Amino acid sequence: MSSCNGNCASCGSSDCGDRKKESLLAEKNPKSSIKKVIAVVSGKGGVGKSTVTSMLAVAMARKGKRVGVLDADITGPSAPTAFGVTECQGANEDGLYPALSKGGIQVMSINLLLDDPASPVVWRGPVIAGAVKQFWTDVIWEDVDYLFVDMPPGTGDVPLTVFQSLPVDGVVIITSPQDLVSMIVSKAVKMANMMHIPILGFVENYAYLECPDCGKKIEVFGKSHLDAVANEFDLPVLARLPIDPKVAAAYDSGLMESVNVDALQEAITKIESI
Repeated sequence: MSSCNGNCASCGSSDCGDRKKESLLAEKNPKSSIKKVIAVVSGKGGVGKSTVTSMLAVAMARKGKRVGVLDADITGPSAPTAFGVTECQGANEDGLYPALSKGGIQVMSINLLLDDPASPVVWRGPVIAGAVKQFWTDVIWEDVDYLFVDMPPGTGDVPLTVFQSLPVDGVVIITSPQDLVSMIVSKAVKMANMMHIPILGFVENYAYLECPDCGKKIEVFGKSHLDAVANEFDLPVLARLPIDPKVAAAYDSGLMESVNVDALQEAITKIESI
């Protein structure tokens, strides 16, 4: 009991006190077909996790894969904005069909279900976690090769629910070059390890700003310490992304499918390898 990590699905014990081992994995919608689930996480907010999630989805779609984005950030949803979608495809007795971007990426977010997308979602943790779970059980994901789950920051109710309820095949951790990155990233790594979820590597966002005149790379947020953290945990740095106003503008305009995602090719290769 003292070594229990709370994840019954991965527990090797056949008996845990008076409880028999049981899986906490939720059954996906019977009409869904999903091959791989990739969770995109961050230890703190403001590192561009949702932006990187959308870029990973776009990069994978450009390789001819069928892709979905599950927006698990219920109180800060933004996936519909990134892909320029405003409503789901519809619903029937079998479930709810996600929105479909111009490029064919399936998107599910709480903002697609609200009468006013600007209205705040003022729910307690268990209700929020339940909503995320329903995006798995009630939504019909059609022939998806890779489902990217855009997680809220931190290690609270929703990340725990996703790790326990969804068959996550791998985690990509998004960071930024700030002084607290070592402590914050360590928390995210250790949570994934506790839940026995494979960590694919790190993507450092806002790594530098390229001067438009001379091309010099300026470390706006200071020198990165990510390499030291990556070495500590024996994990690869899959990409370092610059501060790019064009990407921000594309996100706000629903045009993420038009951005350059070449810098994420190593990350995509890593995801394809699992």
